Amino acid sequence: MKREILEFPDPRLRTKAKPVAEVTDAVRELIDDMFETMYDCPGIGLAATQINVHEQIIVIDISEEQNQPMVFINPEIEVLDQETGTYDEGCLSVPGFSETVERPIHIRVRALDRDGKAFEIQPDGLLATCIQHEIDHLNGKLFVDHISTLKRDRIRKKLEKQHRQRA
Repeated sequence: MKREILEFPDPRLRTKAKPVAEVTDAVRELIDDMFETMYDCPGIGLAATQINVHEQIIVIDISEEQNQPMVFINPEIEVLDQETGTYDEGCLSVPGFSETVERPIHIRVRALDRDGKAFEIQPDGLLATCIQHEIDHLNGKLFVDHISTLKRDRIRKKLEKQHRQRA
């Protein structure tokens, strides 16, 4: 089932997600809804926070064909060194905007998969950036928090105007 995505500056996007206690059928159903929502937009990553579910779940698929779904439940990130890189990041919760964001390049991620099995990866490139972007959501942060206050305020004002026009 497709879910509604919260849009900046909705205060619910600032809620810190809680760990998933147990991976159940309900959690797997939520994951399926998240993929359906993400693919429909289309996007390459979605955190449960973005659909107003405040549990530590993210889904990602950076493949062109949308056939390499990845699930991260209770993800933990470890920065392996201080080298950083930049990517132009966009966000389904900040539609129509992208900005250059600097993030660590070398990371390790530990999480549970959709069956509750623990795994660990050391992603790089777009996948590493995407995982960090989505984990930020679980911590109540958005990519606009990584840019200047001036740019963030400009984006917020434009989105608030769009929301008023829709209402």
